[in-house]
Amino acid sequence: MTFSLYLTFLKWFITIYYNIIFCILRFFCENQVFSHIYFTDHVAVHKNSEESCVAQRPDSLSVAAAAVGAEPQGLWTSQGDAEVKLRMGESGMAAEAPLTIHQMFTSAVERFGGFTALSWKDGEQMKTMNYEEYYQTCRTAAKSFLKLGLQRYHGVGILGFNSVEWFISDIGAILAGGFAVGIYTTNSPEACQYVAENCKANIIVVENHKQLQKILQVEDKLPHLKAIIQYKDALKEKRPNLYSWAEFMELGRDEPDAPLDAIIASQKPNQCCTLIYTSGTTGQPKGVMLSHDNLTWTALSTSRHVHLTEATQAQEAVVSYLPLSHIAAQMVDIWVCMKVGGVTHFAQPDALKGSLVNTLKEVRPTAFMGVPRVWEKMQEKMKSVGAKSSTVRRKVAAWAKDVGLQTNLTKMNQNGAVGRPTFSYHIAKKLVFKKVRKALGLERCNKCFTGAAPITKDTLEFFLSLNIPLYELFGMSESSGPHTISVPEAFKLTSCGKEIPGCKTKLLNPDEEGNGEICLWGRHVFMGYLNMPDKTEEALDAEGWLRSGDLGKHDHNGFLFITGRIKELIITAGGENIPPVPIEDAVKEHVPLISNAMLIGDKRKFLSMLLTIKCQVNSESGAPEDELTPEVVELCRKLGSTATRVSEICGGRDRAVHGAIQDGINRVNDKATSNAQRIQKWIVLDKDFSIVGGELGPTMKLKRPVVLKMYKEQIENFYKELATPTTPDNPLPPK
Repeated sequence: MTFSLYLTFLKWFITIYYNIIFCILRFFCENQVFSHIYFTDHVAVHKNSEESCVAQRPDSLSVAAAAVGAEPQGLWTSQGDAEVKLRMGESGMAAEAPLTIHQMFTSAVERFGGFTALSWKDGEQMKTMNYEEYYQTCRTAAKSFLKLGLQRYHGVGILGFNSVEWFISDIGAILAGGFAVGIYTTNSPEACQYVAENCKANIIVVENHKQLQKILQVEDKLPHLKAIIQYKDALKEKRPNLYSWAEFMELGRDEPDAPLDAIIASQKPNQCCTLIYTSGTTGQPKGVMLSHDNLTWTALSTSRHVHLTEATQAQEAVVSYLPLSHIAAQMVDIWVCMKVGGVTHFAQPDALKGSLVNTLKEVRPTAFMGVPRVWEKMQEKMKSVGAKSSTVRRKVAAWAKDVGLQTNLTKMNQNGAVGRPTFSYHIAKKLVFKKVRKALGLERCNKCFTGAAPITKDTLEFFLSLNIPLYELFGMSESSGPHTISVPEAFKLTSCGKEIPGCKTKLLNPDEEGNGEICLWGRHVFMGYLNMPDKTEEALDAEGWLRSGDLGKHDHNGFLFITGRIKELIITAGGENIPPVPIEDAVKEHVPLISNAMLIGDKRKFLSMLLTIKCQVNSESGAPEDELTPEVVELCRKLGSTATRVSEICGGRDRAVHGAIQDGINRVNDKATSNAQRIQKWIVLDKDFSIVGGELGPTMKLKRPVVLKMYKEQIENFYKELATPTTPDNPLPPK
C-alpha cells in the first residue's frame, strides 16, 4: 500500500514538473527569445513557437523584432549602430531571404571554393587566390583588426588603388563588426581627416608612402585612430602602431576563432556594414550607410537582371580599375562577382593613364564597366588610329560601321529580337568588328556597361556601329549602386533601361512632358547618412522613397531616360529652367574636337559656355598636356589650321578653329527651344578638365561648383555690361 501510494505521488510530481517546464519554454518562445521572426511587406510572420524552440540556425539570419517597449524600427536612421526595417516584398525578388555578408561569402565558398576569385600581377608574375583562400585570408584580417582594437561600428579607412589587400581589408572590417570605409585616393589630407573622423576610424589602411603621408599629417587630429597599415612597398620608417601588410596579417594568424565567430553570429542583415562617402561638391561629404542586405540583395538582383552565369557553368571575369571608394566599383568587383563565383582581375595603378587596354587584352573580361570618359578615350584612340590608315581601310571601316549601326538599331527597335543577319553584316563582322573587339580585349565581353555620369549619343552610336552596344545604367551611392540597367533584350539608345527586379520608380511632380524627379524604392535603398538626420530626411520622403535629385521620364515602354539634375538646373534671370547636360552634349557632338563643355547662366541674363580641347594626357600624373590628340590635329588640318597645341588655339589665336567651333554652336542654337536656351558667348580654356586638376570627380563627373570657382574671372567677363564685339573669343551668334 505504501509502495502504491509512492508510485502515485511520483507520477503526479513528474506530470506537474513537465507542465511547469513546458509553460516556461512556451513563455520564452512566445516572448520571442527563441523564436525566429521573418518580415514580409509590413507584416511579421511568426514560425510555430514549439518548432522555433528546437529550430536550427536558419540559412539566412532573421531580422529580429524590436524588444518589448523599444522604439519600432523605421525604414531609415542616422545612427551607425541602429537597425532598420527592410523594404521586403510579398513575392518575387523583393521577398528573397535577407543575408549578411558572411552568409553570402560562405555560400560562395561552398559552391565555388576551388574556383579562382582574385587575380593580380606581381611584377611580371600572375598570382591568384581561390574562394576558400580568399575567405580564410579575410578571416585572418578580421582577427588582426580585432587585435589592433577595432571596435564595433567604428571605421576601417582604406586609402589606395584597387588590390587584393583592398578587398581583404574591406571584407575583414565587415566580418570584425566594423565599417568598411573607402577613401578617394585623390583626397587631400584634410579631406581624409574629415572621413576618418566622421566614421570614428580605429584603423586606416594605406597603399604606399605617398598616401601614408596624408594620414601622418592629420594623425594628431584623429582621436579614434589606433593603427595604420601600409599594403604596398616597404615601410620607409618605423613608427609606433604602423604596420606593413605582412606584419598586420601575422597579428591575427594564431588568434582564436571564437571571438570573431561570436561577432559574426551577432550580425544582422539590417545593420550597417559599409560607408560610401559622397564627393562633397555641394557641401561636406556624407557617409552613406549601406546594410548587409543592401549589398547582398543588390548583388543578387543585379546578377540575375544582367544574366550573369555562375562559375559552375561558365565563370564570369571582370577587371577592377574604377575607384573602389565608389559603390559602382564595389558592387561589380566585389559583391556581384562573389554572388556568381566570378573572378576579379586587378588592373595596374596607371590604368586610367593608358595601361587599361593592355590589361583588358590579357584578361579578356566577360563583363566590363566603364565610366563615359573611358569609352570616350577609347573612341578618340580608335579614331586617331583610323585617321592614319590607308584610304581603302578607312572606306572599309566606314562601310562596316554603317552596316553595324543600321543592324543594331533595327535589333534595338525590335526589343532585342534577332532576325536573320544580312550577308553584309557577316562580312563586316569578319573584316572589322571581330578585329576591333580583339584590339580592345573585348572579344569575350557581351556585357559592356556605362554609368556614373552622362554619356553622349555620339559615343553610344560610335560603339554601336562597331557592334559593341553600351548598356547604360542609372543609380547612386544611396541605392547601393544600380537601380535601372539596360540589357540586350531591353535596350534603347540614350536610355538607362528598366529597374532591376524587386525595385520601383516613381516620378515626382512631372511636368507636361512627363519629366519629374526620379524617386526609388527597394531593398537597395540606403539606411541613411551617418550622423546627419536632417540630410537623411531630405533624401527620403515620408513613405521611405529615395529622392534622387535627378530629372527623368519614362517612354511608353517603361524605359527610363535621364533628362537633367535638379541641382544642376540653370535658372536664368528671366526664370527659365534649363538642364545643361543636353546642351553640353549637343556641342560636343557638333564640335568633335571639344573634350569638355560646361554651360553657365544661373541667375544670368543669357547662357555662356566654357570649352576645353582634346589633348594628350601625362601618363604618370594624369594631368592634361598642351599637345593636341592626333584626332584633333587631323581635324585642324581639314579646317586649314596648322595647330598642334592647345596654346595655339585658346585666346583667339586660331581663327579657323574658332570659326568651326562657332559654326557648331550655331547649329546647336538653331535647335534651341527658346532664345533663353541659346549660347551667347563662349571661351576655349587653356587646359582640359581632369581629376588631378580638381574639375572632375573620381568617376570623371564634372564638379560644377569647383569649375565655377576656378574660372570665376573668365565667367564674369562674359557678363560685363560693356559692349562686346563679335570676336573669336566672344562671338555672338547671328540673330
